[in-house]
Amino acid sequence: MSATVYADTSLLASLYLSDTNTPQALAAVAATGQPLILTAWQEFELENALQLRLFRRESSRADLAAAAARLAEDLAAGMVVAVPLPVASVLPVARQLTARHTALVGSRAFDVFHVAAALHLKATRFLTCDTRQLALARAAGLRT
Repeated sequence: MSATVYADTSLLASLYLSDTNTPQALAAVAATGQPLILTAWQEFELENALQLRLFRRESSRADLAAAAARLAEDLAAGMVVAVPLPVASVLPVARQLTARHTALVGSRAFDVFHVAAALHLKATRFLTCDTRQLALARAAGLRT
């Protein structure tokens, strides 16, 4: 089964470190029945999000190590599938999304890039815990 579900960083962070959105994240992933796409971009942003939780004292180094171990297990089990992301091909899509939707939904650049990446990778579903990003994904025609 090929991975066609794109989860943004807000959902990935909640999936791997417990927070108020974790039950929603777990349910959303379970409902898809498909592996999640993981690009180098998502992995980098997830690493940064986890380090921010450490900075904010919301998580410990042990929590981050456990999250990294769970991600590695999910990759090994095929629940998460690493896929290449050609940034140069995604940027034109992101620019189109910005021109069409940012002034209407208030999208941030990184959020636009995630939606553009999902479109470029032909994701069948887009998962997020971010309401503005959800609005953008829906406006772009992604199933959420």
